[in-house]
Amino acid sequence: MTTGFAVWLLVVLAIFAANLPWFSERLFIFIQLKNGKRFVVRLLEWAALYIVMGGVALGLETRLNGIRHDQGWEFYVVTLCLFLVFALPGFIYHVDLKHHLKKTV
Repeated sequence: MTTGFAVWLLVVLAIFAANLPWFSERLFIFIQLKNGKRFVVRLLEWAALYIVMGGVALGLETRLNGIRHDQGWEFYVVTLCLFLVFALPGFIYHVDLKHHLKKTV
């Protein structure tokens, strides 16, 4: 696997993972909740997926480079903000667009 392919794979997976809590009514796609997913549960799922994607990125880095580079707090803040931007389409769909689409049908 080349580095370029790994980077694009990671970006696509991150976009999918960031939007997953907003498009799915199941917890992590597998667990059906009785009362549906509340907003706080979606945020916690989103945060857990951020941590999972960090693990995937760490694994890819170690596999491709053979070593893990230490990062400062700035790196994690930037990746968190990027993950937040990736989640924006799903958030907009869940909070605003889904309700407008139900009204027009």
